[in-house]
Amino acid sequence: MDRTSPSDAGAGDDTLLALGPAIVLVEPQLGENIGMVARAMANFGLSDLRLVKPRDGWPSEKARAAASRADHVIDGARLFESVEEAVSDLTYVLATTARSRDSFKRVRGPEEATDELRLRMGAGQKSGILFGRERFGLSNAEVGLADEIVTFPVDPSFASLNIAQAVLLMSYQWMASSARGRLPPRFSAPEAPPASKDDLYRLFEHLEEELGRRGFFRPPERREVIVEDLRALLTKAGFSEPEVRMLRGVIRSLTRKPADGDEK
Repeated sequence: MDRTSPSDAGAGDDTLLALGPAIVLVEPQLGENIGMVARAMANFGLSDLRLVKPRDGWPSEKARAAASRADHVIDGARLFESVEEAVSDLTYVLATTARSRDSFKRVRGPEEATDELRLRMGAGQKSGILFGRERFGLSNAEVGLADEIVTFPVDPSFASLNIAQAVLLMSYQWMASSARGRLPPRFSAPEAPPASKDDLYRLFEHLEEELGRRGFFRPPERREVIVEDLRALLTKAGFSEPEVRMLRGVIRSLTRKPADGDEK
């Protein structure tokens, strides 16, 4: 659960771009590392820091000391109990990883990824970037909750980055993307608002519950793997809010008992 009041983000496209993407740290271990992340964010104008179950608790004086006066980022940090809760208000999420994943998801480099972030946030979509644990990064299930993957062009024989380095690289690319810029088309077709992660995760739960009732997950010991693949497939589609509502209605229709007079 979010233990603090959310900031007034999303008040408009300009506000979104000024705030930049949310930086989500999943189970960070050391307060010093969180502080160095806050410092890196402040260097490049980012301020929305979200922490999922920091190991040593929060608030942290060690984090504040390591932040080197990036107090506004430390003071605004929000705590969450799960990745799902931390990104529930977002519509586009990138997962950082140094490892190749058995996934359907598109993989981008940092420059391409931040260009995409800026395009989406310019269109009013709240976005964020997931960073994993210092020791082993993000789990496959956590990567499965994101829309796309971003990875860094490092030496494959020594691909390890610490969490502050990874955040620094993405924060720098976010700032640099404003200079690269892109000219928008003269006009565009109206688009339905993208589904929030909260709506999308409820779709996952609804579908998985009904599939479980009908014995879809066979053999049972492969359920976790099948669920990860299914979520990756559904996340890749980039559903809008109306599309998620329609799919929920389709699932309800397929699982309810036919009423008298229904077509057979």
